[in-house]
Amino acid sequence: MKYRLLVLLGAVCYGILSTIVTKAYAKGYTLGEIVGSQLLTGFVLAWTLVLFVKWKGRRSGNVKTTSSSTTAATKLSWRHRVILMVAGVPTAVTGLLYYQSLRYIPNSLAILLLFQFTWMGVLINSVEQRRRPNGIMLITLIVLFGGTWLAAGILDQGLSEFNWKGVIFGFMSAISYSLFILFSGKAVPSMHPINRSAWMVTGGMLFVFLLFPPSFLFNHALLEGLLPFGVLLGLFGAFLPPVLFAVGVPKIGEGLTGILGAAELPVAVMLSSIVLHEHVSLLQWAGVLLVLLAVAFPELMKRTRWAGRVDTVSG
Repeated sequence: MKYRLLVLLGAVCYGILSTIVTKAYAKGYTLGEIVGSQLLTGFVLAWTLVLFVKWKGRRSGNVKTTSSSTTAATKLSWRHRVILMVAGVPTAVTGLLYYQSLRYIPNSLAILLLFQFTWMGVLINSVEQRRRPNGIMLITLIVLFGGTWLAAGILDQGLSEFNWKGVIFGFMSAISYSLFILFSGKAVPSMHPINRSAWMVTGGMLFVFLLFPPSFLFNHALLEGLLPFGVLLGLFGAFLPPVLFAVGVPKIGEGLTGILGAAELPVAVMLSSIVLHEHVSLLQWAGVLLVLLAVAFPELMKRTRWAGRVDTVSG
C-alpha cells in the first residue's frame, strides 16, 4: 500500500504543474524563466538528496547503504554521465513544449494533449519489438481517442475555437514525453535511481540554459517574484515525481503504475476548473472518465484473466 501511495503522489504532483505555470504567465514571466528556474530548483534538490544519502550512509555505518551509493558513483564514467544527461534532455523539451502550449490553449486541453503519451508509448513499444498491438490495446486506443475528443471540449466548442499553435505544441510535448520514458529506462539502468535522476536533471537544466541563458539569476527576477514559482515547479515537477516513481514503480509494476499515474489528468482538470476558473462541461468530465478507463483497461483485463485462471485451477 505504501508504494502505491508514493506513485499516486507522484502523479498528483505532475497534475499540479500546469496551474502553477499558468499563474506564472499571468505574472509576466517568460518560458525560459519558468522552465529555467524549475530545473535549477530540481538540480539543487536532487544533488542535495544525493549528498544527504551518502552522508547518512556513512554516519550510520551501514556498509550496504554506503556501498550502494558510493560504488555507483566511483564506477560512473564520464561517458555514463553524458548518456544520463542526454537522456534528461527530453524531459526538458517536454516542459518547454507543454508550457508553451499553455500560452495558447486552456489548461484542461493542454494536459489532455500531453496525456496522449499513453498510446504513443504503446506504438513505440510495438515498433521497437516489431509486434502489432493486440486486441485489448486496440480497444484501449479507441476508447482513449473517444475520451480525448470529449474531454477536449470539441463537441461543445467546435474546432474553430482552438488555437492550433497550442494544440501542436501540446501534441509535440506528448511525443517528447514518450521519448523521455523510452530513453530514461535504458540509460545506465544499473545506476542508483537517485543518482540517475540527479544527472538527468543536470542535463535538462544545461540544455535549457543553452536555449535560454539564465538572465533571471542576474536581473533580480528570481528574488522579485520568480523564486516561489521556480521552487514549486522544481519541487513538484523536477524533484519529487522522479524520486517517488524510482522508489514505488519497481515494487508495484508498470501496469498498476499506469493506472495510478492517470491521477495526473483529473487533478489537472480539477485545478483548472477551481483555481483558474476554466469552464469544464459535463461532456468534458465524461471524457476524462473515459481516458482514465482506457488507461486502466489493459491492467483490469490482465487481472481478470489471472483471476479466471486461478479459479479454473482451484476448481
